[in-house]
Amino acid sequence: MRGAKSAKWVAGAIVVALAATACGGGSGSNGKDGAARQIVMELGEPQNGLVPSNTYESEGSEVMNALFTGLVRYDEKNEAQLDMAASIETKDSKVWTIKLKDGYTFHNGEKVTAQSYVDAWNYGANQDNTQETNPLYAKIDGYADLNPGEGKKPATDKMKGLKVVDEKTFEVTLSAPFSSFKTMLGFNSFYPLPKAFFSDPKGFETAPIGNGPFKMDGKFVHNQQIKTVKYDKHPDVKDIKIAGVTFKIYNNQDTSYRDLLGGAVDIMDNIPTSAMATASKDLGDRYIEGTDSGVGYLGFPPATTNKAFSKPEIRKAISMAIDRKAITEKIFLNTRTPADDFINPLVPGYRQGACGDACKYNPTEAKKAFDAAGGLPGNKMELGYNADGGHKEWISALAAQLEKNLGLDVTVKPFEQFGAILDDLGAKKYKGAFRMAWSMDYPAAENYLRPIFSEDAITNGSNYSGYVNKDVEKFLDQADTATSEDAAVKAYQQADDVLLKELPYIPVYFYKLNAGTSKNIKPGLRIDNMTQVDWTSVNPA
Repeated sequence: MRGAKSAKWVAGAIVVALAATACGGGSGSNGKDGAARQIVMELGEPQNGLVPSNTYESEGSEVMNALFTGLVRYDEKNEAQLDMAASIETKDSKVWTIKLKDGYTFHNGEKVTAQSYVDAWNYGANQDNTQETNPLYAKIDGYADLNPGEGKKPATDKMKGLKVVDEKTFEVTLSAPFSSFKTMLGFNSFYPLPKAFFSDPKGFETAPIGNGPFKMDGKFVHNQQIKTVKYDKHPDVKDIKIAGVTFKIYNNQDTSYRDLLGGAVDIMDNIPTSAMATASKDLGDRYIEGTDSGVGYLGFPPATTNKAFSKPEIRKAISMAIDRKAITEKIFLNTRTPADDFINPLVPGYRQGACGDACKYNPTEAKKAFDAAGGLPGNKMELGYNADGGHKEWISALAAQLEKNLGLDVTVKPFEQFGAILDDLGAKKYKGAFRMAWSMDYPAAENYLRPIFSEDAITNGSNYSGYVNKDVEKFLDQADTATSEDAAVKAYQQADDVLLKELPYIPVYFYKLNAGTSKNIKPGLRIDNMTQVDWTSVNPA
């Protein structure tokens, strides 16, 4: 998932107005006669409209998690558990049969059927629809037919690997065996869509119709709020103890944190760096710490955009000039840990110290290697980041380290919105190095490698570096088609080893969960390793 909780922007005047109008929750009391409370969650502006297959960043995914119910969900061990699916079975990891549970309807009353999934996936996979999560359908047989390439028109709008068996059953045939396919199915790109979507996709972006425990209350007001209320016909509605969720959009985490302390915000799942030293004392038993799947990087543009960073030796020298320990201890106050792999420790395949010397702080050797590789033109470097995600402090520290250790003149460039830097990177407009992060879509080593570093991900994914390596492609393919989990993990690690040698991105730190709730919510709220709220765990005080 792009960004790892980073899209956090709105105009300041709107923040003041929202604080004054108190958009629903955070009122501090239940409704009349003990009615459940509308609670408020801090959010950043989603990059795109609210369509599951066009949502590939954390802010939009949080909303999708409230509006939709997936085929599977993930438990505390990151294992896929059946949710709307009654069963997901395969004999060969290539042909999968999915049966649906009864009782699920979309918020407009339409029944959720097998066709609802098949139509949604075909739409998401079609290159003409330019959906952000398009590459996640690539393993389905017939994906290539819907993605003939730039300048070419798909000859069909249906993947041959999708077949409706009956109203509650559909069959998925992959182009090759993939043992982790079931694990993928909890991500929002695999949600169903109602018929109403296809008659007005643009209108759906601000008034989505889901099948989840909450439904829209009004329209998505950009840079202000997304208000939802409990959907009384959802099969699990009895487990929801709140009246609804208002996602209140902020441009500044310090502002939202003050509102959390004051009770105008009830849930904040990313405490700002400026509050790390006092959050535990400020919030008491309402402060939440835990594991997180995110990895923070320093990224580099493609050589076609800026060839200055094209040498692996330059990138390795920059990596050795970064004091990860100082950043995680002094800036993040140990709420991050130094990264030593592209794969997060939460999933099988992570190896402690896999990055070796390249991720160890050694300024003397870094300077020697940097000079030997020819340095950077003009001894200058630009470093871009999104100003709305609480990154200013650590990016400034990183810039200072590179100036001191490599003799560079580093210019720090803030982008107001995370979506803005993503858009510029996707269009290959931005020429500087950049802050980036990744939070897993589903718990598998593959998800830390293919969506970011494969060749396919350049045009249909998140490969902003333009990195291509035939050995990485070979090992990823071997892993995907492996007949055992051990064999798959080994092949993913071989791909990882190539990446750690060439460093198209530099892993800097692993995220930790640092969240908090207001006094309006009882302690015990659960946020999973995808940084999404378990809404059944939200209990009004």
